Amino acid sequence: MDAAEYANIAALERDHWYYAGKRQFVREWIRRTRAPRPDDTLLDCGAGTGLFAEEMAAHCRVLVLDDHEEALRILRTRFQPEQILGLAGDQVPLPDRSLEYVTALDVLEHVPDDAAVVRGFQRLLKPGGLAVVTVPAGMALWSDWDVALHHYRRYDRAQLRALFPAAAWELVYVNYTNFLVYPVVWAVRKWRALRSRPGGSPPAGRTEDRLRARWINALLRAQFVGLAHWPVPFPCGVSLVLVARRRG
Repeated sequence: MDAAEYANIAALERDHWYYAGKRQFVREWIRRTRAPRPDDTLLDCGAGTGLFAEEMAAHCRVLVLDDHEEALRILRTRFQPEQILGLAGDQVPLPDRSLEYVTALDVLEHVPDDAAVVRGFQRLLKPGGLAVVTVPAGMALWSDWDVALHHYRRYDRAQLRALFPAAAWELVYVNYTNFLVYPVVWAVRKWRALRSRPGGSPPAGRTEDRLRARWINALLRAQFVGLAHWPVPFPCGVSLVLVARRRG
């Protein structure tokens, strides 16, 4: 992402319903599936500003990984040098089977070879270790937001599941999230695309970047978090969450 996008996220993420809600339900899935202990190690891949990892540091040892200099600059203000990792070629410089948790929150869509990244998760996790992934969903929602964030793709459920084959992973949960707001997001993005065409009125900023009134923000966060644990498979959503346990 561009430096301006990191600055934008840093300004919004502590309170914005989407960023705060995502961190909350990922923490809840980790606690439900394999409650962390102080001597466990979690690697947050594509850690960005590091806020999620900073919150998890109260529960276990954390490491952060990123390859963007703007992200690394922010991470250096929050973590000790030994906690901050960069890629060694295309490999994470950690031993095989050395981690209890790997998280990748809105990361896989940024890499050309997402399957190789997931194979890396398998290498790093101990048997029984947990991977928690979120990704944007639905190519029908592709917009200037995806372009600005340098996404390669948006996913459907089958695509995300296929990255975690049954021989290597036990899928604990995989489902769409933000199901209730999908129609609104679809309409807003289509309208914005029409206005961006030659002859149209240029949109005044992205809707995703706005912090809403407190009660609206709280309502949006509640539906986001609540439905991120729902046992019923939704037909669509704005994003996807997957929780997978590495087989022995």
